[in-house]
Amino acid sequence: MASLNDLLRHHTPLPDPAQQHLRRLVAGWGPLSDLSFSDMLLFVTARDGRLLVVGQVRPTTTQTLYRTDHVGLFSKDRPLVTQALRSGMAAEGSVHRDSVDVPVKVRAVPVRHNGKIVAALVSESSRTAFRGSGELERAYFSVVERLFSMTSDGSFPYPFDDPTSETSPRVGDGVIVLDSEGRVEYTSPNAVSALHRTGFHANAVGRSVTEIGLPRDVLRTAFGLRAPLIHDLERGENVAIQLRLLPLLEQGRSAGALVLARDISDIRRQERLLVSMDATIREIHHRVKNNLQTVSSLLRLQGRRVTEPAAKTALDEASRRIRSIALVHEVLSRDGGDDVTLGDVIHPVVQMVQGALMDPDRPVDITIEGDGPVVSAETASSLAVVLTELIQNAVEHAFPLGEGPAHRRVTVHMKTVKNLLTVQVRDNGKGVPEDFDIDADPGLGLTIIRTLATADLGGTFVLERNDDGEGSVATLTVEV
Repeated sequence: MASLNDLLRHHTPLPDPAQQHLRRLVAGWGPLSDLSFSDMLLFVTARDGRLLVVGQVRPTTTQTLYRTDHVGLFSKDRPLVTQALRSGMAAEGSVHRDSVDVPVKVRAVPVRHNGKIVAALVSESSRTAFRGSGELERAYFSVVERLFSMTSDGSFPYPFDDPTSETSPRVGDGVIVLDSEGRVEYTSPNAVSALHRTGFHANAVGRSVTEIGLPRDVLRTAFGLRAPLIHDLERGENVAIQLRLLPLLEQGRSAGALVLARDISDIRRQERLLVSMDATIREIHHRVKNNLQTVSSLLRLQGRRVTEPAAKTALDEASRRIRSIALVHEVLSRDGGDDVTLGDVIHPVVQMVQGALMDPDRPVDITIEGDGPVVSAETASSLAVVLTELIQNAVEHAFPLGEGPAHRRVTVHMKTVKNLLTVQVRDNGKGVPEDFDIDADPGLGLTIIRTLATADLGGTFVLERNDDGEGSVATLTVEV
Protein backbone atom coordinates (compact mmCIF):
# COMPACT_ATOMS: atom_id res chain seq x y z
CA MET A 1 0.00 0.00 0.00
CA ALA A 2 1.39 3.38 -1.03
CA SER A 3 2.13 5.96 1.66
CA LEU A 4 0.37 9.31 2.01
CA ASN A 5 3.48 11.10 0.79
CA ASP A 6 3.73 8.92 -2.33
CA LEU A 7 0.06 9.33 -3.20
CA LEU A 8 0.12 13.11 -2.81
CA ARG A 9 3.37 13.48 -4.72
CA HIS A 10 2.53 11.22 -7.66
CA HIS A 11 -1.21 11.80 -8.14
CA THR A 12 -2.01 15.37 -7.12
CA PRO A 13 -0.88 18.85 -8.16
CA LEU A 14 -1.02 20.10 -4.56
CA PRO A 15 1.92 22.32 -3.54
CA ASP A 16 4.22 21.27 -0.69
CA PRO A 17 2.57 23.48 2.00
CA ALA A 18 -0.83 21.95 1.22
CA GLN A 19 0.62 18.44 1.31
CA GLN A 20 2.21 19.20 4.67
CA HIS A 21 -1.18 20.42 5.94
CA LEU A 22 -2.76 17.09 4.96
CA ARG A 23 0.07 15.15 6.59
CA ARG A 24 -0.57 17.01 9.85
CA LEU A 25 -4.29 16.29 9.51
CA VAL A 26 -3.74 12.55 9.11
CA ALA A 27 -1.27 12.56 12.01
CA GLY A 28 -3.76 14.23 14.34
CA TRP A 29 -7.24 13.16 13.24
CA GLY A 30 -7.60 10.32 15.76
CA PRO A 31 -9.75 12.41 18.15
CA LEU A 32 -12.14 13.33 15.30
CA SER A 33 -12.72 9.68 14.48
CA ASP A 34 -13.16 8.71 18.13
CA LEU A 35 -15.44 11.63 19.02
CA SER A 36 -17.69 11.04 15.99
CA PHE A 37 -17.74 7.24 16.44
CA SER A 38 -16.95 6.91 12.74
CA ASP A 39 -14.46 5.69 10.20
CA MET A 40 -12.71 8.51 8.40
CA LEU A 41 -11.39 8.78 4.87
CA LEU A 42 -9.42 11.61 3.31
CA PHE A 43 -10.22 12.32 -0.36
CA VAL A 44 -8.23 14.46 -2.78
CA THR A 45 -8.77 15.22 -6.46
CA ALA A 46 -6.22 13.46 -8.64
CA ARG A 47 -4.71 14.97 -11.76
CA ASP A 48 -7.13 12.99 -13.95
CA GLY A 49 -10.15 14.34 -12.06
CA ARG A 50 -10.94 11.17 -10.14
CA LEU A 51 -11.29 11.11 -6.36
CA LEU A 52 -8.44 9.37 -4.54
CA VAL A 53 -8.40 8.09 -0.95
CA VAL A 54 -5.08 9.11 0.62
CA GLY A 55 -5.87 8.47 4.29
CA GLN A 56 -8.00 6.24 6.50
CA VAL A 57 -8.47 5.92 10.26
CA ARG A 58 -10.71 3.66 12.31
CA PRO A 59 -12.34 4.71 15.60
CA THR A 60 -11.31 3.25 18.94
CA THR A 61 -14.66 4.12 20.50
CA THR A 62 -16.86 1.88 18.33
CA GLN A 63 -16.69 -0.92 15.78
CA THR A 64 -15.24 -0.10 12.38
CA LEU A 65 -17.37 -0.38 9.25
CA TYR A 66 -14.53 -1.56 7.02
CA ARG A 67 -12.06 -4.38 7.47
CA THR A 68 -10.21 -3.55 4.26
CA ASP A 69 -8.01 -0.56 3.56
CA HIS A 70 -9.29 2.03 1.11
CA VAL A 71 -6.05 4.03 0.86
CA GLY A 72 -4.92 4.27 -2.76
CA LEU A 73 -8.35 3.54 -4.26
CA PHE A 74 -9.87 5.79 -6.92
CA SER A 75 -13.57 6.58 -7.09
CA LYS A 76 -15.98 8.63 -9.22
CA ASP A 77 -19.25 7.78 -7.49
CA ARG A 78 -18.97 9.99 -4.39
CA PRO A 79 -21.57 12.75 -4.85
CA LEU A 80 -21.32 14.06 -1.27
CA VAL A 81 -17.53 14.34 -1.53
CA THR A 82 -17.82 16.11 -4.87
CA GLN A 83 -20.43 18.47 -3.43
CA ALA A 84 -18.21 19.38 -0.46
CA LEU A 85 -15.19 19.99 -2.70
CA ARG A 86 -17.13 22.19 -5.12
CA SER A 87 -19.35 24.13 -2.72
CA GLY A 88 -16.91 24.50 0.17
CA MET A 89 -19.73 23.47 2.53
CA ALA A 90 -20.20 20.28 4.52
CA ALA A 91 -22.51 17.73 2.88
CA GLU A 92 -24.45 14.99 4.69
CA GLY A 93 -26.49 12.01 3.61
CA SER A 94 -27.23 8.33 3.99
CA VAL A 95 -25.92 5.78 1.50
CA HIS A 96 -25.72 2.02 1.07
CA ARG A 97 -22.35 0.29 0.84
CA ASP A 98 -21.97 -3.18 -0.66
CA SER A 99 -19.63 -4.20 2.18
CA VAL A 100 -21.98 -2.95 4.93
CA ASP A 101 -25.38 -4.47 5.73
CA VAL A 102 -26.92 -1.29 7.18
CA PRO A 103 -27.28 2.27 5.87
CA VAL A 104 -24.17 4.37 6.33
CA LYS A 105 -24.34 7.94 7.57
CA VAL A 106 -21.85 10.02 5.56
CA ARG A 107 -20.56 13.50 6.23
CA ALA A 108 -18.09 15.20 3.91
CA VAL A 109 -16.24 18.24 5.26
CA PRO A 110 -14.02 20.42 3.04
CA VAL A 111 -10.40 20.78 4.16
CA ARG A 112 -9.04 24.29 3.64
CA HIS A 113 -5.46 25.49 3.59
CA ASN A 114 -4.67 29.17 3.08
CA GLY A 115 -8.24 29.74 1.98
CA LYS A 116 -8.24 27.03 -0.71
CA ILE A 117 -10.05 23.69 -0.59
CA VAL A 118 -7.40 20.96 -0.86
CA ALA A 119 -9.28 17.83 0.26
CA ALA A 120 -12.46 16.44 1.77
CA LEU A 121 -12.61 14.77 5.17
CA VAL A 122 -15.33 12.10 5.18
CA SER A 123 -16.79 10.47 8.29
CA GLU A 124 -18.82 7.30 7.82
CA SER A 125 -20.76 5.56 10.58
CA SER A 126 -23.59 3.08 10.98
CA ARG A 127 -26.93 4.62 11.87
CA THR A 128 -27.53 1.70 14.22
CA ALA A 129 -24.17 2.04 15.97
CA PHE A 130 -25.47 4.30 18.73
CA ARG A 131 -27.40 3.15 21.76
CA GLY A 132 -28.92 6.59 22.12
CA SER A 133 -28.00 10.18 22.68
CA GLY A 134 -26.62 9.93 26.18
CA GLU A 135 -24.59 12.62 27.92
CA LEU A 136 -21.29 11.22 26.63
CA GLU A 137 -22.50 11.02 23.03
CA ARG A 138 -23.93 14.55 23.14
CA ALA A 139 -20.70 15.95 24.56
CA TYR A 140 -18.55 14.12 22.00
CA PHE A 141 -20.74 15.19 19.06
CA SER A 142 -20.70 18.79 20.26
CA VAL A 143 -16.91 18.89 20.36
CA VAL A 144 -16.38 17.10 17.05
CA GLU A 145 -18.77 19.56 15.32
CA ARG A 146 -16.44 22.35 16.42
CA LEU A 147 -13.39 20.43 15.18
CA PHE A 148 -15.10 19.80 11.83
CA SER A 149 -15.79 23.53 11.59
CA MET A 150 -12.12 24.24 12.32
CA THR A 151 -11.13 21.77 9.60
CA SER A 152 -13.39 23.55 7.15
CA ASP A 153 -12.01 27.01 7.93
CA GLY A 154 -8.38 25.85 7.93
CA SER A 155 -7.55 26.16 11.65
CA PHE A 156 -7.37 22.38 12.14
CA PRO A 157 -4.93 20.68 12.07
CA TYR A 158 -2.88 23.04 14.19
CA PRO A 159 0.27 24.42 12.53
CA PHE A 160 2.47 23.12 15.34
CA ASP A 161 1.53 19.79 16.85
CA ASP A 162 3.07 16.37 17.54
CA PRO A 163 0.16 14.01 18.26
CA THR A 164 2.04 10.83 17.29
CA SER A 165 3.82 10.24 20.59
CA GLU A 166 3.30 6.76 22.04
CA THR A 167 2.05 8.27 25.30
CA SER A 168 -0.20 10.85 23.65
CA PRO A 169 -3.71 10.55 25.18
CA ARG A 170 -6.65 9.37 23.10
CA VAL A 171 -10.36 10.02 23.51
CA GLY A 172 -10.85 6.62 25.13
CA ASP A 173 -8.38 7.54 27.89
CA GLY A 174 -10.51 10.41 29.16
CA VAL A 175 -12.15 13.62 27.92
CA ILE A 176 -12.53 16.98 29.66
CA VAL A 177 -14.31 19.85 27.88
CA LEU A 178 -13.51 23.42 28.95
CA ASP A 179 -15.28 26.68 28.09
CA SER A 180 -13.55 29.89 27.04
CA GLU A 181 -13.03 30.89 30.70
CA GLY A 182 -11.34 27.64 31.61
CA ARG A 183 -14.28 26.12 33.46
CA VAL A 184 -15.13 22.44 33.12
CA GLU A 185 -18.21 21.73 31.02
CA TYR A 186 -17.96 17.94 30.84
CA THR A 187 -15.81 15.06 32.12
CA SER A 188 -16.02 11.53 30.74
CA PRO A 189 -16.07 8.59 33.18
CA ASN A 190 -12.43 7.73 32.41
CA ALA A 191 -11.43 11.35 32.99
CA VAL A 192 -13.22 11.28 36.35
CA SER A 193 -11.23 8.17 37.30
CA ALA A 194 -7.99 9.88 36.25
CA LEU A 195 -8.79 12.92 38.39
CA HIS A 196 -9.56 10.63 41.33
CA ARG A 197 -6.03 9.25 41.02
CA THR A 198 -4.69 12.78 41.58
CA GLY A 199 -6.78 13.21 44.73
CA PHE A 200 -9.61 15.28 43.20
CA HIS A 201 -12.86 13.56 44.20
CA ALA A 202 -15.43 16.37 43.79
CA ASN A 203 -17.67 16.96 40.79
CA ALA A 204 -15.45 18.82 38.32
CA VAL A 205 -18.24 20.33 36.18
CA GLY A 206 -18.43 24.08 36.68
CA ARG A 207 -15.05 24.27 38.38
CA SER A 208 -11.98 26.11 37.17
CA VAL A 209 -9.04 24.24 35.67
CA THR A 210 -6.89 25.37 38.59
CA GLU A 211 -9.16 23.48 40.96
CA ILE A 212 -8.56 20.20 39.14
CA GLY A 213 -4.79 20.79 39.12
CA LEU A 214 -4.12 22.28 35.67
CA PRO A 215 -2.16 25.56 36.00
CA ARG A 216 -3.99 28.48 34.43
CA ASP A 217 -0.85 29.64 32.64
CA VAL A 218 -0.92 26.40 30.61
CA LEU A 219 -4.45 27.19 29.43
CA ARG A 220 -3.52 30.81 28.73
CA THR A 221 -0.49 29.72 26.72
CA ALA A 222 -2.54 27.27 24.65
CA PHE A 223 -5.21 29.91 24.05
CA GLY A 224 -2.64 32.56 23.22
CA LEU A 225 -0.69 30.37 20.80
CA ARG A 226 -3.85 28.68 19.52
CA ALA A 227 -1.86 25.46 19.58
CA PRO A 228 -1.97 22.22 21.63
CA LEU A 229 0.03 21.81 24.81
CA ILE A 230 0.84 18.80 26.98
CA HIS A 231 1.03 19.01 30.76
CA ASP A 232 1.65 16.28 33.32
CA LEU A 233 -0.20 16.24 36.63
CA GLU A 234 2.03 14.43 39.12
CA ARG A 235 1.14 13.48 42.65
CA GLY A 236 4.18 12.02 44.35
CA GLU A 237 6.12 9.25 42.64
CA ASN A 238 3.17 6.95 42.02
CA VAL A 239 0.64 9.06 40.13
CA ALA A 240 1.10 10.85 36.81
CA ILE A 241 -1.75 11.99 34.54
CA GLN A 242 -0.87 13.42 31.15
CA LEU A 243 -3.19 16.11 29.82
CA ARG A 244 -3.22 17.10 26.14
CA LEU A 245 -5.01 20.38 25.69
CA LEU A 246 -6.43 21.23 22.24
CA PRO A 247 -7.87 24.75 21.86
CA LEU A 248 -11.29 24.95 20.19
CA LEU A 249 -11.27 27.96 17.87
CA GLU A 250 -14.11 30.02 16.49
CA GLN A 251 -13.32 32.70 13.90
CA GLY A 252 -9.66 32.49 14.90
CA ARG A 253 -10.29 33.02 18.63
CA SER A 254 -10.09 30.49 21.44
CA ALA A 255 -13.58 29.52 22.56
CA GLY A 256 -12.84 26.54 24.76
CA ALA A 257 -10.65 23.47 24.83
CA LEU A 258 -10.72 19.72 24.52
CA VAL A 259 -8.50 18.07 27.13
CA LEU A 260 -7.52 14.43 26.70
CA ALA A 261 -6.36 12.77 29.92
CA ARG A 262 -4.32 9.60 30.20
CA ASP A 263 -3.02 7.82 33.29
CA ILE A 264 0.72 7.35 32.59
CA SER A 265 1.71 6.33 36.12
CA ASP A 266 3.01 2.93 34.97
CA ILE A 267 4.97 4.52 32.11
CA ARG A 268 6.67 7.01 34.45
CA ARG A 269 7.42 4.20 36.91
CA GLN A 270 9.06 2.17 34.14
CA GLU A 271 11.06 5.21 33.03
CA ARG A 272 12.38 5.67 36.56
CA LEU A 273 13.32 1.99 36.69
CA LEU A 274 15.16 2.29 33.37
CA VAL A 275 17.05 5.35 34.61
CA SER A 276 17.96 3.52 37.79
CA MET A 277 19.02 0.44 35.83
CA ASP A 278 21.12 2.56 33.48
CA ALA A 279 22.85 4.20 36.44
CA THR A 280 23.51 0.77 37.94
CA ILE A 281 25.02 -0.54 34.70
CA ARG A 282 27.24 2.53 34.43
CA GLU A 283 28.42 2.01 37.99
CA ILE A 284 29.22 -1.64 37.26
CA HIS A 285 31.31 -0.67 34.22
CA HIS A 286 33.04 1.99 36.31
CA ARG A 287 33.96 -0.52 39.00
CA VAL A 288 35.13 -3.09 36.46
CA LYS A 289 37.31 -0.42 34.86
CA ASN A 290 38.79 0.51 38.26
CA ASN A 291 39.50 -3.14 39.09
CA LEU A 292 41.19 -3.74 35.73
CA GLN A 293 43.28 -0.62 36.15
CA THR A 294 44.28 -1.83 39.60
CA VAL A 295 45.39 -5.19 38.18
CA SER A 296 47.29 -3.37 35.43
CA SER A 297 49.02 -1.16 38.00
CA LEU A 298 50.01 -4.20 40.06
CA LEU A 299 51.55 -5.81 37.00
CA ARG A 300 53.51 -2.65 36.24
CA LEU A 301 54.78 -2.51 39.82
CA GLN A 302 55.79 -6.14 39.59
CA GLY A 303 57.54 -5.45 36.28
CA ARG A 304 59.67 -2.76 37.88
CA ARG A 305 61.02 -5.26 40.41
CA VAL A 306 61.85 -7.88 37.81
CA THR A 307 65.41 -7.84 36.42
CA GLU A 308 64.98 -10.51 33.76
CA PRO A 309 64.30 -8.58 30.50
CA ALA A 310 61.95 -11.22 29.06
CA ALA A 311 59.86 -11.37 32.22
CA LYS A 312 59.77 -7.58 32.46
CA THR A 313 58.56 -7.32 28.84
CA ALA A 314 55.91 -9.99 29.41
CA LEU A 315 54.53 -8.16 32.46
CA ASP A 316 54.45 -4.83 30.62
CA GLU A 317 52.61 -6.36 27.67
CA ALA A 318 50.08 -8.05 29.98
CA SER A 319 49.52 -4.73 31.72
CA ARG A 320 48.77 -3.00 28.38
CA ARG A 321 46.34 -5.74 27.33
CA ILE A 322 44.38 -5.34 30.55
CA ARG A 323 44.37 -1.56 30.22
CA SER A 324 42.99 -1.83 26.68
CA ILE A 325 40.01 -3.79 28.03
CA ALA A 326 39.63 -1.25 30.84
CA LEU A 327 39.31 1.49 28.22
CA VAL A 328 36.17 -0.18 26.83
CA HIS A 329 34.55 -0.23 30.26
CA GLU A 330 35.54 3.41 30.77
CA VAL A 331 33.64 4.37 27.60
CA LEU A 332 30.63 2.29 28.70
CA SER A 333 30.62 3.86 32.16
CA ARG A 334 30.57 7.30 30.55
CA ASP A 335 28.11 6.78 27.67
CA GLY A 336 25.89 4.04 29.09
CA GLY A 337 24.26 1.30 27.04
CA ASP A 338 25.73 -1.96 25.81
CA ASP A 339 27.29 -0.66 22.60
CA VAL A 340 30.19 1.68 21.87
CA THR A 341 31.55 3.49 18.85
CA LEU A 342 34.81 1.77 17.97
CA GLY A 343 36.59 5.08 17.40
CA ASP A 344 35.90 6.09 21.02
CA VAL A 345 37.97 3.09 22.08
CA ILE A 346 40.74 3.19 19.46
CA HIS A 347 41.83 6.77 20.17
CA PRO A 348 42.68 6.14 23.85
CA VAL A 349 44.31 2.81 22.87
CA VAL A 350 46.66 4.69 20.53
CA GLN A 351 47.43 7.25 23.25
CA MET A 352 48.18 4.44 25.69
CA VAL A 353 50.60 2.70 23.30
CA GLN A 354 52.28 5.97 22.41
CA GLY A 355 52.80 6.84 26.07
CA ALA A 356 54.19 3.40 26.91
CA LEU A 357 56.43 2.64 23.92
CA MET A 358 57.51 5.88 22.30
CA ASP A 359 61.19 6.77 22.37
CA PRO A 360 61.62 10.57 22.17
CA ASP A 361 64.68 10.05 20.01
CA ARG A 362 62.79 7.75 17.61
CA PRO A 363 59.22 9.12 17.39
CA VAL A 364 56.53 7.27 15.44
CA ASP A 365 53.58 9.16 13.99
CA ILE A 366 50.39 7.14 14.60
CA THR A 367 47.25 8.32 12.77
CA ILE A 368 43.68 7.02 12.77
CA GLU A 369 41.44 7.14 9.71
CA GLY A 370 37.69 6.59 10.18
CA ASP A 371 35.54 6.40 13.30
CA GLY A 372 34.50 2.79 13.02
CA PRO A 373 31.00 1.40 13.56
CA VAL A 374 28.98 0.95 16.73
CA VAL A 375 29.77 -2.49 18.16
CA SER A 376 28.86 -4.49 21.24
CA ALA A 377 30.95 -4.21 24.39
CA GLU A 378 32.20 -7.79 23.93
CA THR A 379 33.32 -7.10 20.35
CA ALA A 380 34.91 -3.79 21.37
CA SER A 381 36.95 -5.51 24.10
CA SER A 382 38.36 -8.09 21.68
CA LEU A 383 39.05 -5.45 19.02
CA ALA A 384 40.79 -3.24 21.59
CA VAL A 385 43.18 -6.03 22.56
CA VAL A 386 43.83 -6.94 18.91
CA LEU A 387 44.57 -3.35 17.92
CA THR A 388 46.78 -2.85 20.97
CA GLU A 389 48.86 -5.85 19.84
CA LEU A 390 48.97 -4.70 16.20
CA ILE A 391 50.03 -1.14 17.02
CA GLN A 392 52.53 -2.39 19.59
CA ASN A 393 54.04 -4.84 17.06
CA ALA A 394 54.29 -2.11 14.43
CA VAL A 395 56.03 0.31 16.79
CA GLU A 396 58.42 -2.30 18.21
CA HIS A 397 59.28 -4.46 15.19
CA ALA A 398 58.84 -2.29 12.10
CA PHE A 399 61.50 0.21 13.13
CA PRO A 400 64.54 -1.56 14.64
CA LEU A 401 67.14 0.56 16.39
CA GLY A 402 69.31 2.34 13.86
CA GLU A 403 67.04 1.37 10.94
CA GLY A 404 63.94 2.72 9.24
CA PRO A 405 62.98 5.94 7.52
CA ALA A 406 63.39 9.36 9.06
CA HIS A 407 59.61 9.81 9.24
CA ARG A 408 58.20 6.71 10.88
CA ARG A 409 54.47 6.22 10.32
CA VAL A 410 51.78 3.83 11.53
CA THR A 411 48.26 4.26 10.15
CA VAL A 412 45.12 2.66 11.57
CA HIS A 413 42.40 2.64 8.91
CA MET A 414 38.81 1.55 9.66
CA LYS A 415 36.20 1.00 6.96
CA THR A 416 32.72 -0.50 7.16
CA VAL A 417 30.85 -1.73 4.10
CA LYS A 418 27.33 -2.89 4.98
CA ASN A 419 28.01 -5.14 7.99
CA LEU A 420 31.67 -5.94 7.24
CA LEU A 421 34.34 -4.08 9.21
CA THR A 422 37.88 -3.95 7.84
CA VAL A 423 40.68 -2.64 10.07
CA GLN A 424 44.14 -2.17 8.60
CA VAL A 425 47.32 -1.25 10.49
CA ARG A 426 50.00 -0.07 8.05
CA ASP A 427 53.57 0.98 8.71
CA ASN A 428 56.45 2.19 6.54
CA GLY A 429 59.07 0.12 8.35
CA LYS A 430 61.19 -2.80 7.23
CA GLY A 431 58.23 -5.09 6.59
CA VAL A 432 57.78 -8.78 7.28
CA PRO A 433 60.14 -11.24 5.54
CA GLU A 434 59.21 -12.49 2.06
CA ASP A 435 58.77 -16.06 3.36
CA PHE A 436 56.81 -15.01 6.46
CA ASP A 437 54.24 -17.59 7.64
CA ILE A 438 51.89 -16.26 10.31
CA ASP A 439 50.79 -19.77 11.35
CA ALA A 440 54.38 -20.76 12.06
CA ASP A 441 55.23 -17.61 14.04
CA PRO A 442 55.77 -18.49 17.72
CA GLY A 443 55.19 -14.95 19.04
CA LEU A 444 52.61 -14.55 21.78
CA GLY A 445 51.28 -11.30 20.33
CA LEU A 446 50.38 -12.81 16.95
CA THR A 447 48.95 -15.89 18.69
CA ILE A 448 46.62 -13.64 20.72
CA ILE A 449 45.63 -11.72 17.57
CA ARG A 450 44.87 -14.91 15.60
CA THR A 451 42.88 -16.42 18.45
CA LEU A 452 40.75 -13.32 19.09
CA ALA A 453 40.26 -12.59 15.38
CA THR A 454 39.07 -16.07 14.46
CA ALA A 455 37.62 -17.61 17.62
CA ASP A 456 36.14 -14.59 19.45
CA LEU A 457 35.32 -12.28 16.55
CA GLY A 458 34.66 -14.90 13.88
CA GLY A 459 36.75 -12.95 11.37
CA THR A 460 39.96 -13.27 9.39
CA PHE A 461 43.45 -11.88 9.91
CA VAL A 462 46.24 -11.42 7.37
CA LEU A 463 49.75 -9.97 7.86
CA GLU A 464 51.79 -9.26 4.74
CA ARG A 465 54.11 -6.80 3.07
CA ASN A 466 52.68 -3.65 1.50
CA ASP A 467 52.10 -3.78 -2.24
CA ASP A 468 54.83 -1.21 -2.77
CA GLY A 469 57.26 -3.30 -0.73
CA GLU A 470 57.57 -0.61 1.96
CA GLY A 471 56.52 -1.78 5.39
CA SER A 472 53.77 -4.18 6.40
CA VAL A 473 50.01 -4.20 6.50
CA ALA A 474 47.90 -6.16 8.98
CA THR A 475 44.27 -6.63 7.88
CA LEU A 476 41.51 -7.71 10.23
CA THR A 477 38.06 -8.37 8.74
CA VAL A 478 35.10 -8.85 11.07
CA GLU A 479 31.34 -9.07 10.57
CA VAL A 480 29.63 -6.55 12.88
